[in-house]
Amino acid sequence: MRRLGSVQQKIPCVFLTDVKEEASRKREHQQFQVVATETVNPVALEANVDCAFATEKLDGTCCYVALYQGQPYLWARLDRKPNKQAEKRFKRHQHTHKSCKDFSWNVEEDFKTVPESWIPAHRVKHSNGHPIPDEHGHIPGWVPVQKSNKQYCWHSSVVDYELGVALVLKPGCNDDDLLEITALPLADLQDQTLELIGTNVNGNAYGLGSKKQPIHCLVPHGSIPVRNPPPVNFQLLRSWFQENCEGRVEGIVWHCNDGTLIKIHRHHLGLRWPDGETRLASRPAVVRLGGASVAYSSSEGLLSWFSPLNGQRFSRLQDVKF
Repeated sequence: MRRLGSVQQKIPCVFLTDVKEEASRKREHQQFQVVATETVNPVALEANVDCAFATEKLDGTCCYVALYQGQPYLWARLDRKPNKQAEKRFKRHQHTHKSCKDFSWNVEEDFKTVPESWIPAHRVKHSNGHPIPDEHGHIPGWVPVQKSNKQYCWHSSVVDYELGVALVLKPGCNDDDLLEITALPLADLQDQTLELIGTNVNGNAYGLGSKKQPIHCLVPHGSIPVRNPPPVNFQLLRSWFQENCEGRVEGIVWHCNDGTLIKIHRHHLGLRWPDGETRLASRPAVVRLGGASVAYSSSEGLLSWFSPLNGQRFSRLQDVKF
């Protein structure tokens, strides 16, 4: 499985963006819409985006695998956000200056507390030993997913720390279209970021599982290639999302040769998401847990449910049921 860029920060849009005073299609209660212009972002040009590897942008929540107390652990995304007073000051500054530049933060007093185990994401800037917020006023970071924390129960369902494995969705080895649900050692995923998708994540765009039998899995970032992606051109991309069956995705993430990540989201182009059956959900899938499937039968979480399905093939990912 090709190992590509780790998602630790907000990824810039492939086009320069503009803000429209209208209700967001992506976020409820947000009274503005970030839309793409037709001008390619200089960051994308500098990174030679035309030669980049295009992968599917997935609609879930970002996770990270790293050591915790000496053991490979799954970490959940937790951005440190400003408290109410600081947020009001920040919004006033944005409204007055039409920009967040030159806003002065007091990092020790302006931000909500986070668990002691919280760590800042890679490449977060520091000042006087403290991580400082990005242009959105957030400090991206991570917390370890512990079984005792019910807030992250869906994250917990895809890992077994005793066995040291995670439930992963990835492309099949010998079939371009086939997806494979498998268990991978957390140690093999260390330092990678992944997307948690499933029944109780972000409205379940891929139609996985049900309320009675929720299904979740991890998808390594950059692991689902986009076949025959269009050139980086506003109109061509918009048409591709609307008319091409391969375009039934939330967006594209380009992995550039210098490590830069660039993205486009359907909402940037004024398009709905989801809009009918998604490309990922319609692909065939197979459960391949190998010879260890017997050991997984007594596992906590979803591995025990998938164990009896070992070797079973489904015509569509969204048809996977226990």
